[in-house]
Amino acid sequence: MKEYRTNIMLCTGTECVNKGALEIKKALEEEVKKRGLEDEVVVIPTSCDGFCNAGPIMIVQPDGIFYQQVKVEHIPHLVEEHFLKGRPVKSLIYVPQKEAQPIARMKDIAFFREQRLITLRNRGLIDPEKIDEYIGRDGYKALVKVLTSMTPQEVIEEIKASGLRGRGGAGFPTGKKWEFCRAAKGEPKYMICNADEGDPGAFMDRSIIETDPHSILEGMVIGAYAIGASLGYVFIRIEYPLAIKRMEHAIEQAKNYGLLGENILGSDFSFEVKIFRGAGAFVCGEETALMASIEGRNPEPGQRPPFPAQSGLWDKPTNINNVETLANVAAIINRGAKWFAEIGTETSKGTKVFSLVGKVNNTGLVEVPMGITLRQMIYEIGGGIQNNKRFKAVQIGGPSGGCIPENLLDMPIDYEELIKVGAIMGSGGMIVMDENTCMVDITKYFLTFLNGESCGRCTSCRDGIDAMLEVVTRICEGKAIEEDIEFLEELAPVVKDASLCGLGQSAPNPLLSTLHHFRDEYLTHIKEKRCPAGVCKELIRYSINSEKCKACLLCVKACPSSAIFGEKKQPQTINIDKCIKCGVCREICKFDAVIII
Repeated sequence: MKEYRTNIMLCTGTECVNKGALEIKKALEEEVKKRGLEDEVVVIPTSCDGFCNAGPIMIVQPDGIFYQQVKVEHIPHLVEEHFLKGRPVKSLIYVPQKEAQPIARMKDIAFFREQRLITLRNRGLIDPEKIDEYIGRDGYKALVKVLTSMTPQEVIEEIKASGLRGRGGAGFPTGKKWEFCRAAKGEPKYMICNADEGDPGAFMDRSIIETDPHSILEGMVIGAYAIGASLGYVFIRIEYPLAIKRMEHAIEQAKNYGLLGENILGSDFSFEVKIFRGAGAFVCGEETALMASIEGRNPEPGQRPPFPAQSGLWDKPTNINNVETLANVAAIINRGAKWFAEIGTETSKGTKVFSLVGKVNNTGLVEVPMGITLRQMIYEIGGGIQNNKRFKAVQIGGPSGGCIPENLLDMPIDYEELIKVGAIMGSGGMIVMDENTCMVDITKYFLTFLNGESCGRCTSCRDGIDAMLEVVTRICEGKAIEEDIEFLEELAPVVKDASLCGLGQSAPNPLLSTLHHFRDEYLTHIKEKRCPAGVCKELIRYSINSEKCKACLLCVKACPSSAIFGEKKQPQTINIDKCIKCGVCREICKFDAVIII
């Protein structure tokens, strides 16, 4: 392989591609050639680095210079200054705050410094579409070890000893799941990778597949060997075209290298993998609904037991793991169960990948040891709250997760601790909220989502979520009474206990957690007919602070309902009866004179 003086590692994950990464790649290659540097400088398309709000990202090796928010128009100057004259371009180097000094190297940026990569061990380091680069970083080494020196039961025991728990939601021990499926009677057996990621704000599965598809395939093949499966499916939603493309390419490459198909690596073990494109129904993330979809039936959850390990796809024993779980398998086999078990907490081993989004300065994909605190996640890795506003809550676990308040910022993140405070790990979605978030409105948002995604099969979920949403909507509109809170607290446990699948069983979590931690906010909506955050439209009243108003008349000109009036060169007034509460006046005012009362 040809060696170059400089390697430009350019992120080509979905977020960076959407911001022009492919056009940047073309411009770089053209400019490098134009400058006669094609024998010294090479552009390598890599996977997502996780730092989504800084993209498009490129890292210049071997110096490790980290460039962010690169645009096509920057390329000529960048090539001349850095690759010809050896002078890094300061204007493209990351600056954590306006008053702070630029941080030139990726390893020194807090967002990356506090992470520990196992699932994402190859991110930004390889071209995800080249199997040789995966192999060059110990890819498929674990599979070779398994097929040449381990029995299926020995593989299961190693995974059990590692303490790896399912990263898709409930956290069931992976080794035990494999053991149950292997012991189940019936042939053939199936191995499924659940990549149906439907949580709002979550992009873990998509990014992992785009970053390192062979790590998932290797985990699937090892798992299939352990349980005795001959056919596997990657269930991935059709909204992820780049992930589908890279997984298809990885499957074809693995077949060509003898790592999939008949007699893998000359052994007696054979295993095929197919891709099944899901249509985007949130309920398909539930195992029985997912299998129904593969079988061509309506994606409705089924009664359990029997569990999929006993009677799953086409009534045969079936093992289902999510993307992140499978991506950990090869690393555990290579480095040993003891190594993995020493990371994390007593009951939650290893690392966890989170999508950190919302009102936080550094959004993106992060992998951290289990047990890290919320404060470390939000203020060290996340860089704190945008615009120096006050932190209010973080919602963890997807739309069925719970909202955790400021007084619990120092709690460790693991499966058990989250359950104690009314949240769940889920697949790893983490949405940060600031002081301007209304917790009643956010509950309404998640209940609306879950109400629309319920398959409607069981009454408790179908009618229960709808009833909770109706009451919360009344609270947002100032039409509720105190007894409505008692009704919600009686109804929510019934929905949780009586629903057929995980969607209904966890649907009350956002409501119960916000009622517990932010009860005063509900009571203010009901008793005072006021939204403290100024979000609920029906409870908002706009006014103009006469001391701050400069009579510039911008608000008068912008108001669509002509609700603002007053004398020229005098403070203006809002006619409450005519105001449609659109908020344009507040947005356009340069002097913060428009206030919510």
